[in-house]
Amino acid sequence: MSSAALSATVLTLQLAGLTTAILLLLGTPLAWCLARTRSWLKGPASAVVALPLVLPPTVLGFYLLLALGPNGPVGQVTQALGLGLLPFSFAGLVLGSVLYSLPFVVQPLQNAFEAIGERPLEVAATLRASPLDTFFHVVLPLARPGYVTATVMGFAHTLGEFGVVLMLGGNIPGRTRVLSVQIFDHVEALEYTQAHGLAGGMLVFSFVVLLVMYAFNPTGRRK
Repeated sequence: MSSAALSATVLTLQLAGLTTAILLLLGTPLAWCLARTRSWLKGPASAVVALPLVLPPTVLGFYLLLALGPNGPVGQVTQALGLGLLPFSFAGLVLGSVLYSLPFVVQPLQNAFEAIGERPLEVAATLRASPLDTFFHVVLPLARPGYVTATVMGFAHTLGEFGVVLMLGGNIPGRTRVLSVQIFDHVEALEYTQAHGLAGGMLVFSFVVLLVMYAFNPTGRRK
């Protein structure tokens, strides 16, 4: 493996790991609210969360680039705070990846929370468990399959991102050039052997990840 490919691989794994961790932290309360609420806002909120599933990644990347740029509302705030601009930086890639992979984490968690039902929560309440104790000692163990699915899907989906990272991060070696962009560079240069090596590795990895997820997710087993 060349030094460029190795650098892109390390950067991609760092991006996927950090993005998945952030999504689990943010996605848990969001998925819990969506699973428990009966408000009319549940429909619009669910639609916003699921929007990256149908929105072309280049469209999302384009609007993020405008919003985070020097003339965008977010870009003006980050500059005023002395944080600089997020486009063409690793922090910008993380933000774009979090938004683009959001439904792949929130939806499995929401489905897992909804599948628990009311009975376990009512039993915990009769035993005078606080809402926090109920969530950590009842809800989380019962929702474990959903967390396995959410973690695997969020990580794997971030690994394969292309449109968002290219629009928002560009192609800066060691900073924003991830594996998908590295493969694109090889194809543009007609370096098909190198492209085959990276693409084949990602194909095998994606298959193994999904195989492990289905093997350890009991909801997919026949009773």
